Amino acid sequence: MFKHNITDIFFDLDHTLWDFERNSALTFEKILAENKVTVDLNDFLRVYVPINLDYWKLYREDRITKSELRYQRLRRTFDAIGAEVSDESIHILADEYIKYLSSFTHLFPDTKEILDYLAPKYKLHIITNGFQEIQEKKLKGANIHHFFEQIVNSEDAGVKKPHPQIFHLALERAQVAPKNALMVGDNLEADILGAKAVGFQTLHFNAHKEPLHDLCQMIDRLIEIKSIL
Repeated sequence: MFKHNITDIFFDLDHTLWDFERNSALTFEKILAENKVTVDLNDFLRVYVPINLDYWKLYREDRITKSELRYQRLRRTFDAIGAEVSDESIHILADEYIKYLSSFTHLFPDTKEILDYLAPKYKLHIITNGFQEIQEKKLKGANIHHFFEQIVNSEDAGVKKPHPQIFHLALERAQVAPKNALMVGDNLEADILGAKAVGFQTLHFNAHKEPLHDLCQMIDRLIEIKSIL
């Protein structure tokens, strides 16, 4: 159980509330077909998903730029599956991916139910490393934007989770002490360790079926929050 009274809950967005992998797969299905890139979608995604996670880690650590992330994750994937795709096509796909991703609106099971349950009792916020131009669109498209008082993204903060500065900015905007704040997220490094270092209480949504740990409580489904709060 939590040590202090919680007044504010901060959620990560991608992989926590917004079903990133499902929406991403639907986006690729659309743009690969429209650009006549003939690869097997399942083969492509099997290779792309782990590469994308690796590149996001590099991006979080400021080891690559946003444009390098968007290009390299595609170049690496096509090379790995032996598909000959030109740089020009990759740049078009990278742009179209960003353009269409937020048009798909699948949420994790129980997202709306748990937000409806929490909203009368707590102030709800978002802290995300996603790009500002599409995170707002995702929230509005999925019809959950209205639940959140503060939406803090890494472009806003000038740093990415797990950097303390983004969590401090979120606390400042929400006007809450860290001991009264709960961070709910899927990424152990960015969400859980990052927030704990600043003094948040934390809850790990185990979206990636990671091994058990004793850093904080873990949940496999968002609806479990009902029995905790």
